Amino acid sequence: MHNWGAAGHDQMLSLLKIRNLALVERLDWEIGAGLVGVTGETGAGKSVIVGALKLILGERADKGLIRTGEDTCHVEAIFDLQDPSGVNCLLEEMGLEACEEGQLLIKRVVGSTSNRQFVNNSPATLGVLKAIGGNLVDLHGPHDHQSLLSQDRQLVMLDAYAGVESEVEEYRTCWASWKEVETRRREIRDAEEAGEQEIELLKHQVAEIEAAEIDPEGENELQERYQRAANSAKLVGVAAEALNLVNGDGTGVLDRIQEIQRLVGEIEKNDPAARHWTAGVTTAVVEMEDFSSELERYLGEIDLDPVQTSALEARVDLLESLKRKYGPSLDEVVESGVKAAERLGAVENRGELLETLEREAEVARSAMMKAGMDLTEKRRKAGPKLARDIRQHLAELGFRQAAFEVNQKQHTEPCANGLDGIEFSFGPNPGEPLKPLRQIASSGEISRVMLSIKSALAQQDRTPLMVFDEIDANVGGEVARAVGEKMAILGGVHQVVAITHFPQVAALASQHFLVEKRVEGGRTISSLKEVRGEERVAELTRMLGGQSEEARSMAKSLLTLPKGSA
Repeated sequence: MHNWGAAGHDQMLSLLKIRNLALVERLDWEIGAGLVGVTGETGAGKSVIVGALKLILGERADKGLIRTGEDTCHVEAIFDLQDPSGVNCLLEEMGLEACEEGQLLIKRVVGSTSNRQFVNNSPATLGVLKAIGGNLVDLHGPHDHQSLLSQDRQLVMLDAYAGVESEVEEYRTCWASWKEVETRRREIRDAEEAGEQEIELLKHQVAEIEAAEIDPEGENELQERYQRAANSAKLVGVAAEALNLVNGDGTGVLDRIQEIQRLVGEIEKNDPAARHWTAGVTTAVVEMEDFSSELERYLGEIDLDPVQTSALEARVDLLESLKRKYGPSLDEVVESGVKAAERLGAVENRGELLETLEREAEVARSAMMKAGMDLTEKRRKAGPKLARDIRQHLAELGFRQAAFEVNQKQHTEPCANGLDGIEFSFGPNPGEPLKPLRQIASSGEISRVMLSIKSALAQQDRTPLMVFDEIDANVGGEVARAVGEKMAILGGVHQVVAITHFPQVAALASQHFLVEKRVEGGRTISSLKEVRGEERVAELTRMLGGQSEEARSMAKSLLTLPKGSA
């Protein structure tokens, strides 16, 4: 588990570059901390920002994203990380360069024929982008709640709220140990008893391989010795003939080259200048004398013993036979012997082994159950507190009498995550039964539930950037301000980007960006600019539905309305 640092503005997206993506030709978006609002008319291109971020997060690319007339589109994101240790640890595991000066660069190039992605300028896979991006960006749209509906994800949320990460790790270690022993125990217990024929075969295999006393590393030397012994007679004849040519009385090469050396000596006495080309003769004499000595030694070592040759041949034949049966290499023959011995031991000592494994499984299960019950108890205490916090946030988002519960259910068998499971249940109306979140059909309801959960877990959630893509789309105007308040509060702990149609939300943003669409040279172009002062008032006025003085006055009041006023 990597430590991605505490939630806060020391980890944030500082720059998003887009080139030729859909309607956006060129965009360099510098983003600040807190709540960042993005607004614009329907169809202006706000979705391009979400699309760009999804590419950074490793989502598969559609060639249709490339701007008409272009061959490629580029998306680049720079994250400023005051504490890059968690990211660097993950990058190191994946063989990528660490962040320099606390900056993480992720780049995606989508082409008509191929796609490329880079992390800190090193080529990376989509899997790498997903692993890194999943820890940096939490993206939510009207229909992006699948992770929230997952019971496994809900359990992770509760554990984060309860602060039991170390207890979860301890339990998982115990569970893995128990699972390993239990699997071996069941395999031995369920295996059919070996027949007499198999036992005899195993005994023969073990005895045959052990008797051979195989040394895989000495195989090459054995082959060389056998080759030499098998050809010993021929080798003796050839070597003797060569030695005679070198040492033959009066006619050998050595005598002749020594005579040449004597004559060359006479030349050197009378013409010292010739020594620069005569030195090689002396060298030749020394080398030929050494060669003669080596030939004599070699002749003396050649063994003409037919019994020894026969023994070497029998050894080679034995090893070749074993390689055909168990090989094809001697290492594999040895491994086959080890496996046969293990199988034979397991078969012959099945009862004893089973008793040992049962004792080990019992000890491992006891340790796992102790860790599991400790974890269960801490979850049981944290569940009602989390539910109470979420209900408070739900009430502030318009669900005045909504019910929310964290239900804990014991597993029939221990699982990797504990002895129990978790499911969040929600009831928006009094008197109606609570339903699991996965059964809630209204995207407006599930959006507010999600925002309530995120708000309750704001301090425990370590994801630096949260993106809310029009999650207020199906929310009534009366709760829009409350939604904005929640996002603004989250913006105090995380960097939050809210793409919204509601002026009540946009007015609370610490930065407000406007997406506009215009036509230049017969081409449609989307652009993004920060609006301040009168420009921001004008945009909020448009969002309020008109250009009347009343709408303008309301826009101004939204910007000055104190937080906490719905």
